[in-house]
Amino acid sequence: MRDDGLYAAMMRRGMTRRTFLQFSAATAAALSLPVAYGPRIAKALETAPRVPVIWIRGQACGGNTEALLRAANPTAANLLLDVLALDYHEELLAVAGADSSSPLAGLASRYPNGYYAVLEGSFPTGAAGAYCLIGGRPAVDVAREVATGALLTIAVGSCAVDGGAPAAPGGITEAGGIGKVLSGGNYIALPGCPANPANLAAVIVHQLVAKEAMPTDMAHRPLAFYGNLIHNQCERRPHFEFGQFAQEWGDQGAQKGWCLYKLGCKGPETMANCPDARYGEKISWNVSSGVGCIGCHSPSFWGAMGPAYRRLPSPLPFLPNLTTDLIGGAMVGGIGAVAVVHGAGMTIRFKRYKAQERRAAAKAAAEAASVEAAITAETPAIAQAQAQAGAAPASAAVGTEER
Repeated sequence: MRDDGLYAAMMRRGMTRRTFLQFSAATAAALSLPVAYGPRIAKALETAPRVPVIWIRGQACGGNTEALLRAANPTAANLLLDVLALDYHEELLAVAGADSSSPLAGLASRYPNGYYAVLEGSFPTGAAGAYCLIGGRPAVDVAREVATGALLTIAVGSCAVDGGAPAAPGGITEAGGIGKVLSGGNYIALPGCPANPANLAAVIVHQLVAKEAMPTDMAHRPLAFYGNLIHNQCERRPHFEFGQFAQEWGDQGAQKGWCLYKLGCKGPETMANCPDARYGEKISWNVSSGVGCIGCHSPSFWGAMGPAYRRLPSPLPFLPNLTTDLIGGAMVGGIGAVAVVHGAGMTIRFKRYKAQERRAAAKAAAEAASVEAAITAETPAIAQAQAQAGAAPASAAVGTEER
């Protein structure tokens, strides 16, 4: 494929100008940028070069690759597979054996302008790394070699970030995440099981446009994606605040879409943008489909957040019986108390207003009655005066007519 820029590659793959602008606007939204940044991203992408991507997979189920291939349109898969030069990915190679490892040889000379490294899965160090080999070499060594020379390294999925399931208590492979590969430096962590491919696409576009990595927290997670609790964005949060919880799977509360906290939902302690980014062409996510969050974006979630359907423990260790729902109930009670006070005050104010209204009406009625009585009392005198005033002009008129 001709290497004449990212925009040209998109157009050759059938992406229209309209779709390209939609892609840029969607990326701006994913990056938590104002809508006005969409045209800026589009302009920057028009001149951005096509950057090779080396995708290394360690111990993993392949869920991140599956999510990538089933991303929404315009897809992250289009960006990686068709637009960028995905030069190495084990599951997508058309060759096997020794030829499959050739793209990993001489990376510096093969890619003088640099490349991006994407790591999926955990990397075992037990038994000298023999639990996972790539081309006969320990996967951790291959990943370290690839990541060290990359313009940017992206750890995709919880296994790549902190070891995930292979690193959970009881494992024997001594597996770990990117910390086993790099001791620090230039990398982005996208935890999740799987990570959302929209976030991956946004990270790459940001790097292409800004020429620098996204702002991250201390765990190297982009703040745009991991800066807010799932609980704060969840569509079922109003039910939490009003104490409406599903007690069993399939009960009346579950059917009504009530909060799943008591059935083990880890949303109150998990930072991610799942309710907004969603999965399956942005159609749904766990809670929308009736299953609570399992906390897969949290550090070491296999050990720290399990079992998946166990309710979270007390947020205050010195008060073991104080659970999050009790705190929520107290908040609801506090809000209810405020509402009662406010309602009582409004009732008093309303009664005072009605009393004033009645007094004003009574005063107006009394004044009207007084005026009417005065008019009634004065009516005979007024009638007599009018009669006298009317008689004089009449005689005068007659006299004038006679003259």
